[in-house]
Amino acid sequence: MSLKVSIKKKFKGFFLNVNFETNGEYLGLLGSSGSGKSMTLKCIAGVETPDEGYIVLNGRILYDSEKKINIRPQDRNVGYLFQNYALFPNMTAEENIGIGLKLPKKEKKIKVNELVKLFHLDGLEFKYPSQLSGGQQQRVALARILAYGPDVLLLDEPFSALDTYLKEQLQTEVLELLSTYHGDVIMVTHSRDEVYKFCKNLAIIDKGRTVLLGKTKDIYKQPKLLSAARLTGCKNISKCEILSPHSIYAVDWDIVIQTEKAVPENCNYVGIRAHSFQMINTKDGNNVVMCKIVNIVEEVFEYTIMLENANANTKEDNSNATIWYKIKKEEWDNRENKESLYLKISEDAILMIGDR
Repeated sequence: MSLKVSIKKKFKGFFLNVNFETNGEYLGLLGSSGSGKSMTLKCIAGVETPDEGYIVLNGRILYDSEKKINIRPQDRNVGYLFQNYALFPNMTAEENIGIGLKLPKKEKKIKVNELVKLFHLDGLEFKYPSQLSGGQQQRVALARILAYGPDVLLLDEPFSALDTYLKEQLQTEVLELLSTYHGDVIMVTHSRDEVYKFCKNLAIIDKGRTVLLGKTKDIYKQPKLLSAARLTGCKNISKCEILSPHSIYAVDWDIVIQTEKAVPENCNYVGIRAHSFQMINTKDGNNVVMCKIVNIVEEVFEYTIMLENANANTKEDNSNATIWYKIKKEEWDNRENKESLYLKISEDAILMIGDR
């Protein structure tokens, strides 16, 4: 199983230029709204046509500008789950599932019944989309797509319209349901949690361009690029200056950070994830920051502590001087030293980041 995509398309004020390849493992396309993620799926499905490039699915050319090949959407064998599920409102769940099956009536009925059971839709077969919940509609839409065995499954923000409780429940269900599918899966999302949960591989899309491609866990551990660090949820990012092969100066925080790893030459920023600090009881040692508490925000299971370097000489109007620290409530409430706060930045927590 493989999908090779290398396409370009110009719009008014926007230029899409994406390149990636899958290898049978789930691929996430992560980017902000308007970055070109959904447009990429539409080009793969044939709903939109690129200006140049190629799309090759399992060795079969779907689109090639040089060879003047552009296979019709209905002939690509691509399953596309739209954000709004695109169910036929005048058809029952059963009819929607079977709409694309070209089988004798008896065989079609058997196949649809199998999918109804697989997707836990028993008792809902004769209901119309307006009579189904968002989660039920999504299961019907997935069953309809998987009924004809597509070579690749495209998921466009599949959980964006659902509330938090239903979203987490459905994510678990969909993961289980997709275990029966053996083709490529590409998921478009702007949720870092979704892409981490579903996708082994990740492509970062920024302003229409593929800026980073690799293993999802590797990119989260060391994003390398500013856009990737932001999209994967890094709250603390400061401009930096390289002082030596093993030390950098975080300009916005007024902190010198020592590193065991060699600092890359293109390191322009340093990042620390909000959960990655270690609270200690002494100011001694490398990479220890004496902190001044600016604000505390209580969340359900943790606090977000907003801090600044107590010894900083940075300008008062520098909004990037604030450091975000997330900690479990019991750990914060039961801390020994309640007079002073010292945070240590461990080697594994240091994200050395380049531009873009």
